[in-house]
Amino acid sequence: MDIAARRVFRLSLTTALALAGGYALALDLPYLAPLFGFMLTAAPKPPMGFKGYIGVSLVLSLTLGVGLILVPMLMYYPATALMLVLLGLFFSNYLSLNMGKAQVGLLLTVGVTMISAAGTLTFALATTLIEAMIISIGLALVCQSIVYPFFPEDEGPIAAPPAVSPEESSWLAFRATLIIFPSYLLVLLNPAAYLPVIMKAVLLGQQANVTNARVAGRELLGSTFMGGVLAIIFWAGLSMAPNLWMFFLWTLLFGIYISAKLYGLFYSRYSPGFWQNAMVTLFILLGPAVADSATGKDVYKAFAVRIGLFIAITLYAWLALVVLDRWYHQRGNRSSLQTTALGAAS
Repeated sequence: MDIAARRVFRLSLTTALALAGGYALALDLPYLAPLFGFMLTAAPKPPMGFKGYIGVSLVLSLTLGVGLILVPMLMYYPATALMLVLLGLFFSNYLSLNMGKAQVGLLLTVGVTMISAAGTLTFALATTLIEAMIISIGLALVCQSIVYPFFPEDEGPIAAPPAVSPEESSWLAFRATLIIFPSYLLVLLNPAAYLPVIMKAVLLGQQANVTNARVAGRELLGSTFMGGVLAIIFWAGLSMAPNLWMFFLWTLLFGIYISAKLYGLFYSRYSPGFWQNAMVTLFILLGPAVADSATGKDVYKAFAVRIGLFIAITLYAWLALVVLDRWYHQRGNRSSLQTTALGAAS
C-alpha cells in the first residue's frame, strides 16, 4: 500500500477506535479521546515506546498541574494570575515553535488555560477535567499502538520541518499568545458554557503560526466553516441510526476523507493545517452536541451558539493577525531604514 494511503487509514482508524473506546467506557468527556487520537497521530511517525509513555505521564502531570496552581491565584490575586497566564502561553507557544516540542506546548497551553478556567467554577471540575484528559490521551495512545503495525511508516529518517529564525519564532509565539488570551478571558466569564472555546482558540493560535497573515486568515475562517458544515452532515447521518456502531463508522468515513485531503491522497487547494483545523472543529462541535442530546437540551440552539462563538473568535484571530503583522513589518522597515541611514552617515 502506498505510504500516503497507509497514513490515511492509520489516522482515521485510530481516531474512530478512540471514539468508540471513549464512549464505550462512558468517560466524562468522551469526545476528547478521538480529538487527542487525531492530534497525536497526525504527525507521520511511529508510536512512542515504554519510555515515551513514562515521559508523557510526567509531562501531563506537570503541564496540567500548572492549571491547578493558578486556580487560587485567579480567585485571590487575579492580576498576577493573568500575567502568569500570559507568560505561560508565550512559553508554551515558544516551545512549540522554537524548540520543536509541539505536543508539550499544546498540553501546557491546555493546562494553563482550560484547567485554570474550570477551577474558577469548582475545583472538582478542574480535577475531573484532568482525569478525563489523562484517560483520553492514554486511550488514544493505546489505539495508536494497536493500529500502527497494520499501517506502518517506511523505514528511514523523517523529514525535518523548515527552520524558522529565533526572532521570527519569538514573534509568532507572541502573536499566538495574543490570539488565545482574549478567548481565555471570555471563558473566565462562564467556564461551564465556554470551555470548548479554549480548544478552538488553542488550535487557532497554532494554525496562525505562519508568516503570511492574509493566507492564515483565509484558512482560519475557511476551516472553521468547513468544520461546521462537516459537523452538520455528520449529525444528519448519525441521526438516522444513533448508536455507537454507526458513530464509529461515520467517524471512520469522515476520518478517511479528511485524512486523504490532509496527506495529499486527494487533491486539495488547502493546506494540511486547514484540514486538521476542520477535523478538530468537527469534534469540538459534535461531542457537546451528543452530550446535549443525551441530557435533553436543545441541540440545534446550542450548536448555533457554539458555531457563532467559533466564527467570532476566528474573525478576531484574523483581525489580530492582520493588525499585528502590519505593525511588525512596519517596525522592521523603520529599523532597516535607521540602520541604512546610520551606515550612510558613518
